[in-house]
Amino acid sequence: MNGERGMLTLSELASKVDAGEIDTVIIAFSDHYGRLLGKRLDAEYFLAEAARAGTHACNYLLTTDMEMEPVPGYEFANWELGYGDFHLAPDLDTLRQASWLNKTAIVLCDVENERLHQPVSVAPRSILRRQIEAAADLGYTVYAASELEYYIYRDSYREAQTQGYADLEPMGWYLEDYHLLQGTREESFTAAARHHLKHSGIPVESSKGEWGLGQHELNIRYADLLSMADRHSLMKHCLKEIADGQGGSVTFMAKPYAGQAGSSCHIHLSLFNGGENAFAGDITLGPVAGSDVFRYFLGGWMAHLQELMVFYAPTINAYKRYEDGSWAPTRIAWSYDNRTAGFRVVGTGNSLRIECRVPGADCNPYLAYAAALASGLAGIRNKTEPPAIFEGDIYAARHLPRVPYSLEQATDNFAGSDFARAAFGEDVVGHYSHFFRAEIESFRGAVTDWERARYFERI
Repeated sequence: MNGERGMLTLSELASKVDAGEIDTVIIAFSDHYGRLLGKRLDAEYFLAEAARAGTHACNYLLTTDMEMEPVPGYEFANWELGYGDFHLAPDLDTLRQASWLNKTAIVLCDVENERLHQPVSVAPRSILRRQIEAAADLGYTVYAASELEYYIYRDSYREAQTQGYADLEPMGWYLEDYHLLQGTREESFTAAARHHLKHSGIPVESSKGEWGLGQHELNIRYADLLSMADRHSLMKHCLKEIADGQGGSVTFMAKPYAGQAGSSCHIHLSLFNGGENAFAGDITLGPVAGSDVFRYFLGGWMAHLQELMVFYAPTINAYKRYEDGSWAPTRIAWSYDNRTAGFRVVGTGNSLRIECRVPGADCNPYLAYAAALASGLAGIRNKTEPPAIFEGDIYAARHLPRVPYSLEQATDNFAGSDFARAAFGEDVVGHYSHFFRAEIESFRGAVTDWERARYFERI
C-alpha cells in the first residue's frame, strides 16, 4: 500500500528524519479489544535497529482486561510462566506518517514468539493472516471495507470520566442522518479527521451525519483484507487522538445510551480471482445475479454467524444494540439492498459484494474479518446453500433465527463450536472463550446506573 499518500518506505522515512520532519516512530499492535498498544521509538534508532530487528513487549498484553490488569487462567501467559516477552515484528508495508501527530510515523507489527519468531497464534493479526492464507490456497484475493459509526461529544475524555459518563453534550442536538447543516457544525472535528486520515495512508471516501445525536460515519476506501483491518484500527486510534487534542471525545461503543441509535461497523467482503470478482455470475437468486462462489460464501457466512458472534459483538454492551426497528439487524437473513437484513447484498457484476450489518463499532476488525472469511470459505468448501432471499420487513419476521441475546450466550456458542475449533484451532477458542468469560464475570460484579435508578428509593 506504499502508493497511498502518507505511506513511507524506509528510504523516504530516512529522508524525513534527516530533514527533521520526523523524530518519532510508533510501533504498534492490536490487543484483544482492537486497541493499538506499543512503544514510541526514536526515529534514528528505528531506522538503525528496530525496522528490521523489531522489538519486544511483555506477553501479558494478550491476557489483560480493559483496565490492563493481568487476568489469571490463560495458558498463553500467566504468573506461573513469569510473563515473559513476545516479539513485535514491524510490517514495513504499513509504515506511514501519522499526520495527526507531530513529527511522528507509525508502523503496525505482527506478534511473534520471542525464541522462534513464529506467529503468536492467539494474536488478532495472526488469526486474520491465517484465514487470508486459506483464501489464497483456494485461489482468492479478498477485498473488504469497513463502515464505522461513532458519537462525537464536546466533553473531553477526562471530563466524561469525572462525570461518570453522564450528561455528556453531543456535538449535534437533533437527528442528523445525511443532514448537511448539522454536519457543518461538526466539521471542526470531521474535516480534521478526513484530512489526517488521507495524509496518513488511509484514503477517505466520505463522511455523513447518522441517526443519533452527534452520531457520524466516516467511510474509507476499500482495500485488500489485511490492509483494511489495519486501516480500520488506525482510523479509530486517529479519531480518538484528534478528539482528545481538540478537547472533545468520540466513542465507538455499540450502544452508548439507551434510546439512541447504536453504532455499527458494516463490513463489505468480496473475493477476486485473477483480477475478476469471483462473486459475479449469472445464477439468479431473486434479484441477484451471482456465481456459485457467491452463494456458497454467503451460505457459509450465515450458517456460522451464531457460533462466531463473539468476534462481531465482543462486549457486554454490544448486545444492547440489537433492537427491532433500530436500524441494527436482529435476525439472520439476507436480502438485496434491504437495511433491515443482517446480510445486505449490494452492487452488480464486478462490484457485487456482501455487506454484513451485524458487527458493532466496538468489534476488533482482525477478529471480525477472520470470522467472516473463515465462515465464507467453509461455505465454498462445503457448498453451503444460503436460505431463500427475504423480502420485506425482517424485524417483523419472528420465525427467522435471531442473533444471540447476550455475550454470555454468544460465548457459550463459541466455546462449544466444532467449527470454530476447526477454523481457528483449539488454542484460539480456549484463549478467547476465557477472555470473554472474564469480561462477563467482571460485569456480573458491577452495580449499574439502571439498578440505582430502579431500586435506590422504590424497592
